[in-house]
Amino acid sequence: MSSLNKGVGKAEVTLKWDPSPLGEPDIDLDIVAATYPADAPHGKPSYVVHFDSRSPDGTITLTRDSRTGQGFGSDEVMTLEFHRLAATYGRVVVGVVIQQRDGRRVFGDVANTLVRVLEGHVELGKCDFAAVSGSRAAVICEFTRTAGGDWEFREAVQGFDADPQSFITVMGGGSG
Repeated sequence: MSSLNKGVGKAEVTLKWDPSPLGEPDIDLDIVAATYPADAPHGKPSYVVHFDSRSPDGTITLTRDSRTGQGFGSDEVMTLEFHRLAATYGRVVVGVVIQQRDGRRVFGDVANTLVRVLEGHVELGKCDFAAVSGSRAAVICEFTRTAGGDWEFREAVQGFDADPQSFITVMGGGSG
């Protein structure tokens, strides 16, 4: 039986990008996850994990946070432990947003971006943002709890022309 048949227990979202060229301002991308209540999965999020934070119960953690894209491997990593998430939650939406400190930036301005969603060594999904290259933020996937209590993964790439704060308010309403 594959892990997809028994539901997703624990997932990892990794994000990498190349640093800005010399002399250019740094580009800062951030992974964002919004958790929604089971009784209002498309309403207001119960909480949001972003910018070097973690969920109140410790089930969603941003374990690596880069502000420049420098280094080897993944620049940002978020761990989501669905097997520990309370039954009151029914949906988690994951996205990526570009900080807009040095003028308007879109995914097309960032070299060699790649976000991957993994369960162990199994790749559930990946995105290079080519389909949303003119966007400043994008939902990349969502996880929903089934009637049986298992968590299902769904790739849901959707771009937004939103700054980080605005993205948090709209990211869960556009997919579903």
